[in-house]
Amino acid sequence: MLTEERYQYILDQLTQHGLVKSQELIKEMNCSESTLRRDLDALEEKGMLVRVHGGAKRLYEIEREIPITEKTSKNIQEKKEIAEYASSLVQDGDTIFLDAGTTTLYMIPFLKQKKIRIVTNAVQHAHLLADQENEVVLIGGVLKNTTKAVIGAVGCAQLSQYNFNKAFLGINGVDLEYGFTTPDPEEAAIKQQAIKNSAKVFILTDNSKFNTVTFVKVEDIDGATILTNSLNKKEFGAYFEATKIMEVKHDLHSNT
Repeated sequence: MLTEERYQYILDQLTQHGLVKSQELIKEMNCSESTLRRDLDALEEKGMLVRVHGGAKRLYEIEREIPITEKTSKNIQEKKEIAEYASSLVQDGDTIFLDAGTTTLYMIPFLKQKKIRIVTNAVQHAHLLADQENEVVLIGGVLKNTTKAVIGAVGCAQLSQYNFNKAFLGINGVDLEYGFTTPDPEEAAIKQQAIKNSAKVFILTDNSKFNTVTFVKVEDIDGATILTNSLNKKEFGAYFEATKIMEVKHDLHSNT
């Protein structure tokens, strides 16, 4: 392999697995230990990985939270397709939790005719659900201005009293090593309580959130089913091995 090809191979392996072992890279790239050492040193100097004993790990940037107005303008079609599919999983008689994500917001029109109870910590969601005459419970607590989510100890305490057939959660980061993450500790606490009290948990996220890490861990990668748009099996194969992923196709009827 040429130098640039080796670099790309190393980075591809890090993207897929998060951590690579030197001996495996030497075998796969058919290179010497000294060549690999130079490659890893060079990539570390460029800020593309971190050397660890026996190999290297991917360098993570902690993503910051963006305002809900900006979130709602990104990947709109993908979010709507994911939301429509998620809504098809809701059955009459269910009690569900719907958190304050932008993708969960797009579920609301598809829940209109369903005979269900919906608990949410999102003021905007609750308002729209009430307008279409759903049975809705809005938990109490502190209103977070940037995401319009209700957070805090009061909300967590109230949520701990409820049980759900299904929970549908948005998320900011999906990563093999760090699991599901979100920027705000108090929003993370709400999500964690909903996960704890739900028979089934679905994370709704478009594929731009994969290989992303934010401040607070919500759950391990295998702690929920991921609903997302199509993923490159070569790039994201390790995710399919680590957890259950349902890919939403454009016809909204196929999944893996």
